Amino acid sequence: MILTPNKPPRGRWWKMLLGVVVVFALWAGFVGWYKFFREVPQPAFASADKQFMYGSLRAENDRGIPYWIWLVLPRMFPEYLPGPGGYKSLGMMWEPGEELPAGFSKRTVGFPRVANNCAACHTATVRAAEDAPTQFYAAGPAHTADVQAYFRFFFATAHDVRFNGDDILREIELVYGLPWFDRVLYRYVLIPFTKKALLDQEKQFAWMNRPHMPDWGKGRDDPMNLTKYFMTEMEYDETTGNADFPSVWNLQVREGYALQWDGTTPSPRSVLIDSALGLGAPPDDEFLEQIADLDKYLKALPPPKYPFAIDQALVAAGKPVYEQYCASCHDVGRERYGKIVDMTELGTDRERLDTWTKAAADTANAKVKSMGITRIDMIKTDGYVSGPLDGIWLRAPYLHNGSVPNLRELLEPAAKRTKVFYRGYDVYDRQNVGFVTQGAEAERTGFRFDTAVRGNGNQGHTYGTELSAAKKTALLEYLKTQ
Repeated sequence: MILTPNKPPRGRWWKMLLGVVVVFALWAGFVGWYKFFREVPQPAFASADKQFMYGSLRAENDRGIPYWIWLVLPRMFPEYLPGPGGYKSLGMMWEPGEELPAGFSKRTVGFPRVANNCAACHTATVRAAEDAPTQFYAAGPAHTADVQAYFRFFFATAHDVRFNGDDILREIELVYGLPWFDRVLYRYVLIPFTKKALLDQEKQFAWMNRPHMPDWGKGRDDPMNLTKYFMTEMEYDETTGNADFPSVWNLQVREGYALQWDGTTPSPRSVLIDSALGLGAPPDDEFLEQIADLDKYLKALPPPKYPFAIDQALVAAGKPVYEQYCASCHDVGRERYGKIVDMTELGTDRERLDTWTKAAADTANAKVKSMGITRIDMIKTDGYVSGPLDGIWLRAPYLHNGSVPNLRELLEPAAKRTKVFYRGYDVYDRQNVGFVTQGAEAERTGFRFDTAVRGNGNQGHTYGTELSAAKKTALLEYLKTQ
C-alpha cells in the first residue's frame, strides 16, 4: 500500500485561496486609504487670526501639492524665481517661526499636502523702516504677494527635465529621510502625478500668458477673468481686468451693500463662497460650515489702527474737510455709501469694469448652483463701488487697480500723479500715507508699475483735488484714524 499525505478537498483549497485574496485586498485597501485618503485634522490654532492665515479650506484634497515637493522646488529651481529667498522672493508673507507663509495651509490627506487659503491674497505687512521688524495684519491686502509669479514658477519647474523622481528625492533626502514605502510612493506616484497636474493646470491659465496680456504684478490679480476662465471655463476674450486685492476685515459694514470693486456681488457670504470654491474647497456641508465661520470672523474683525504717531490737531482740522468731501460716499448709512458710482462721473480706468459681463454673471451663477450651493447671484454693473475707508492707511496703492501710490497723490489731479512707480515694498511712507515706491530697495523688491499699460490708468476720482495744500494735509491726517 502506498501512503499519501492527506490533501484537503478541492473546495477547501479554493476557500483558502479566496481567504488569502480577501486578506490581501483588505490590506491593500487599508494601505491605499492610509497613504492617499486618510484625513488628519489640523492642530488647534492659537488665535482666530492664525486660523485665518494658516487654516485649511480643505483644498488640499484636489489642489494640494505634496509637502516635500513643495518644500524643495525653490532650492532645485532658483532660476525660475525673481531672486534669492525662495518663496519669500515672490512676496509671500512669512512670519518668523511659522512653517509656511501666510495664506498656505498644510494638512495630511494620506500624505502631507500644501494648499492656499484666503490669506494668500488678504494678509498685509508693514515695516516702519528697512531694518524694522515686519508687522502682519490678517485680512489686509497682500500688497507684496506676486500670485501670478507663484503660478508661473510651478509651471516652469514642471517643464524642467529635473522634475523627476531621482532628482527630487535626492533633494528631499537632504532635509528629511522618507521611509522606504514613502520613497516608492513619491518616486512612482506623487512626483509624476504632481508634474502632470501642474502641466494640466498650466493649460487652464494659458489666457494670462498671452503676449498682449499685462502682468498682474504684486498685490493684484485678474479676478473676474479668473472666474470666467478657471471656474466657469468660458471662452477667452480680449479683456484684462487687473485689480488690487481688497481688505476683507470689518465685513459687517458691507452687509447689504454691493461688494467687489464694481459691485458685482451684493453679499459678503457670496464673495467668500466664490473665493473658496475658486481655491478648490469641496462644496459639501462642511464647506458651508467653514464659510459661516469665516463670515463671522471677518465681520467682527476690526480694521487695524494706524501704528504711528498722529497729530490730533491736524485730525481735528481734517474732520470737517472729510465731512464735506468724503463722508457722503464713504460713511456707513450716508446717501451714497455702498452705491455704484457711474463711470461717467468717476472717470477711473474702466478695463476692470468691462472684463465682467452679464453672460459671465449668468454662467458663474449657474456653475455655483450646479455644485448644490445657494448664494445671492452675481450681477453686471456700470461703475465702481463707493465703499468704506476703514483701515484706509493700509490699503495702498489706491484706486481699484492700485494705480496711485499714496493718498496724497490721490488728492492731486491725474496729470500730477506718478506715472511709474514700484509696488510691493512694505516700508511705510508716513508723510504721504502709503508705501515707499521709489528708491533702490523699492526697485529691487517691487514690481514696476507703469500707468501707460493697459488697465493701469491712474485718471479719475478727482474729489478733493482742488483743496488747498493745508486742507489736504489735514484730511490725510484724519484719514489715518479711519
